Amino acid sequence: MAEAADFQGMTPSPARRWLRRTGALLAGAPLLAGLLQLPTVPTAQAAGQDSAQAASGSRTVSVSLDTLTPSVPTDGDTVTVSGTVTNNGKQTVSDAHVGVRVGSVLTTRSAIDTVAERTGYLPGTDGSEVGGKYVEEFSKLTPGVAEHFSISVPVDKLDLGEDGVYPLGVSLSGQTAAQPWEQVLGIQRTFLPWQPDEADTRTKTTVLWPLISTVHMTAETGSNEQQTPVFLNDDLAKEISPGGRLDQLLSLGKNLDVTWVIDPDLLASVDAMTRSYRVRGAGDTTTAGTHQAVAKQWLAELQKAVADKEVVALPFADPDLASLAHNGTSVTGSLSHLKAASDVVANTVEPILHVTPTTDFAWPVEGAVDPSIVKVATSAGADKVIARSDSLVETGGLSYTPSAARPIGGGTTAVVADARLSTAFQGDLTKATDSTLAVQQFLAQSLTLNLQTDNQRSIVVAPQRMPTGSQAQVMAEALTALQGGNWSQSQGLTAAAKAKPDPGATTKIPSASKYPSSLRKKELPRSAFEQIANTQDKLDNFQVILTDESRVVTPFGRALNREMSTSWRGRTTEASIFRQEVEAYLDTLTGQVKLIDKSDTKLSGRSATIPVTVQNNLVQGADHLVLRLTSTNPTRLKIGGNAYDEQPIAVSGGHSQTVKFTTSANVNGQTTVVAQLYTEDGQEYGSPVTFDVKVTEITATVMLVIGGGVLLLVLAGFRMYTQRKRAAAREDEENGPDESGEAGEATDGPGNPDGPGDHLKEESGTRSGADDPEQPSDPTPDTAAESTDPSGTGERVDR
Repeated sequence: MAEAADFQGMTPSPARRWLRRTGALLAGAPLLAGLLQLPTVPTAQAAGQDSAQAASGSRTVSVSLDTLTPSVPTDGDTVTVSGTVTNNGKQTVSDAHVGVRVGSVLTTRSAIDTVAERTGYLPGTDGSEVGGKYVEEFSKLTPGVAEHFSISVPVDKLDLGEDGVYPLGVSLSGQTAAQPWEQVLGIQRTFLPWQPDEADTRTKTTVLWPLISTVHMTAETGSNEQQTPVFLNDDLAKEISPGGRLDQLLSLGKNLDVTWVIDPDLLASVDAMTRSYRVRGAGDTTTAGTHQAVAKQWLAELQKAVADKEVVALPFADPDLASLAHNGTSVTGSLSHLKAASDVVANTVEPILHVTPTTDFAWPVEGAVDPSIVKVATSAGADKVIARSDSLVETGGLSYTPSAARPIGGGTTAVVADARLSTAFQGDLTKATDSTLAVQQFLAQSLTLNLQTDNQRSIVVAPQRMPTGSQAQVMAEALTALQGGNWSQSQGLTAAAKAKPDPGATTKIPSASKYPSSLRKKELPRSAFEQIANTQDKLDNFQVILTDESRVVTPFGRALNREMSTSWRGRTTEASIFRQEVEAYLDTLTGQVKLIDKSDTKLSGRSATIPVTVQNNLVQGADHLVLRLTSTNPTRLKIGGNAYDEQPIAVSGGHSQTVKFTTSANVNGQTTVVAQLYTEDGQEYGSPVTFDVKVTEITATVMLVIGGGVLLLVLAGFRMYTQRKRAAAREDEENGPDESGEAGEATDGPGNPDGPGDHLKEESGTRSGADDPEQPSDPTPDTAAESTDPSGTGERVDR
């Protein structure tokens, strides 16, 4: 009676209710009087106790099924189930036992889904219990205490019939003081695939085994010739170390027949770790990486694992095709990054793994496609797109699952992975019961798929991109059982893509409106692609001046690919920080080639030279630059006879170069001059340097100096003139008058003040006295001998 309330959509028949009541009365007669004395719980009170309701009826005891071996039994096997039972109710369960139940064979894949979602015991559907000695008994189950169980049942006791999938229930039956009759108080369901003989037609199954990680390397390289790479953190070392996620994927995958799907960025990152590398620390500090041995070991093991297996290489850093299609195509240059990420694959994978990868597959997130995604996916050379059946949904009413390959036009093939099989290992699988149920449900779906038709089909399993370690272990367990079964055979992805398409399968790509909103919310926004384009513009402008551009183009090109990685989904903040850091580091490098700041300059002449210095702090040389010096007022100051002048620049790494420009000034005053570097194609490079030039050639001080000089020249000329005039007069005097003496008498008299004798005494610079020659016609000398006495008053003396 109590159980009936737990059955959704099912009401026991009157006859069954009567039988249950009769059995309960007979079994509980001795206790009937006591039961009648029990108080009745009010209905309203019971309805208000949610926890009590959850732990009532067939949900009173939780059953955990930790192991089921073998996963796929065959004739003669013994099936063993083990786990724990925990009483979640408030009353002790007595006279309890754990048993195994087998239901009717399931014929459809949707029936498996229904059983997997069911909770609570369902009489009839869950089958009868395999009784006898194939149970484990417990005298009592105390509330909150877990008890372990293990039951082994020979296959022939399970009453399995035709090939197919059987629901297998592990149930706990017992009674409580409130309900003193045997009833099912807890059950856990799983599936038992039964295919003892080899199937007439086996399903060709392709399983993708992804080796993909998040972004680990930055754009930074050490400022040395070796270009030591810098890692964001040491997380990659943890992943490839023994017991790490990637180490588990490698260890498990090498024993399976799978198609390896690898991101070349992961290989490049691990390969970089085999040599000298550095890891970011606090602030701007870095520390030396120390996991070279681990990286070498992991790569060596991977080389062995893939030596004879198919390797599919994704574009470098696994670009987010959906984000690019929905938000990036309108940004110029975005598709070129996808092309670059595709072109670099061969030169990355083959040198490291020594195998030639397949590069013509594109894998959108979760296999969700629309026309724009397909267009972008194939734009870089891929002609096969890995989709999923919950995106490319069947519309033809087929009663079976068709083969994966679908021609979708334009020479493109959609390889449609099966959604049920591909999503079987998601979620938290750290608990043994969850992993056991996942394995059995995966095998059940695979077997039921095979039994749908006798047609040969190729099925693809594309699990999540980055399985956890526990998910990888469960995947490996399921695949080991599958590849050891009788209904499936392994096949590579390329072969699956080439398989003959099913003519009834849909080939119509769903519209953009049907793209899952949950996936669209996690896409990279348009602003991310705009920032990537801006960084690329800066890189283009920078690389043209470098003597060895590969030292910059390669690390930054790969960094831009990483900015578009699918691994950023759901990590918006981290993605934004990474993009900003890449651009900031590029700005730092471009700033290493710069103009040295210049102070104001004074010109004291009409023409002069102005020196401008270019500094290069890079390891390599900078070339193909032009330095232009421009006058903002060419009327006042000209550079090289014009408004501006420019000169080519080439500066070795770690050096500076000074360039001199000729200037000419027309008028005095201050003029602003601008120095700017340009690339050879005319693009500005770096920030300009502005300074003032003050012309001081025609100031008042200069005019005063010039005027003083002219005055001195005039005075000197006047003095020279007077000296020459005196010399000429003296020469005339020395030549004397004619012999008659008349002239001498007439002119030498004291009454003639203008006589030549007085004039010469005043003007001549030659001394008169005893040294003067005497004229023969004169009876006496003109002047007496020079006296040493002081001169008389009123006489002029030449000094």
